[in-house]
Amino acid sequence: MFSLLLRGFVLGFAIAASPGPIFFLCVRRTLLQGRLAGLFSGFGVATADAFYAAIATFGLAALTAAFVSGRRPLAVVGGAVLVGFGLRILFERRREVEAAASPTGRGLAWAYVSTLGLTITNPATIISFAALAATLGFGTGGSFAGPALVVAGVLLGSAAWWCILVLAASLLRARLSPAVVRGISTFSGLAIAVLGILAAISAFSG
Repeated sequence: MFSLLLRGFVLGFAIAASPGPIFFLCVRRTLLQGRLAGLFSGFGVATADAFYAAIATFGLAALTAAFVSGRRPLAVVGGAVLVGFGLRILFERRREVEAAASPTGRGLAWAYVSTLGLTITNPATIISFAALAATLGFGTGGSFAGPALVVAGVLLGSAAWWCILVLAASLLRARLSPAVVRGISTFSGLAIAVLGILAAISAFSG
C-alpha cells in the first residue's frame, strides 16, 4: 500500500515538475502577487492532476478514451487560452500589475480555477496517467484502495512540487528589484504565449 502511495507521489511530483507554461505563470504570480497567489495556482494544477489520475486508475476507460481521442480540440483550446494569457501579461500596464500585489479572495479563487482549467485542457496529462494505470495494472475495475492511494499520492506529489517552487520564488522576490520582477513578468508572458502557440500547432501534427 505504501508503495502505491509512493509511486503516485513520485509520478505526481515528476509530472508537475515538467517545464511548461504553468511553471512560468506560477512563478510570475508569486513574484508579483505573493506566496498565496502562487500556492493557489499550484493547487489548481494538483487538483487537475488528481482528477486525471482518478479517471485513469479507477478504470473509467470510456472517459479516458474520450479525453485521449479529444486531445486535438483540447490542445487547441488550451493553446488559445495560453496565448491570451501571454498577450495579456505582455500588454497590461505596469500599475495594474503592481496593484495586484495583494490578491483578494476573488483573486485567489481565479488563480486556482485558471490553472485548474489550463491543466485540464492539456492532453499530455491524461495520456501520462493512462500510461500509469497500464503500468500499475489498474483500469480493470479492481479494488478501491489501490487506485485511491495512487490518486492521493499524485495529489500530494504535485502539491509538494508547487510548494517548493513557490517557496523558492517567494525567497527570490525579496531580493529582486521591481525592474527585474517586471522583466521576469514580461519574459513569462512571452514564454506562455509561445508555448500556447506550440501547443495549438502540435494538435495538427502527427
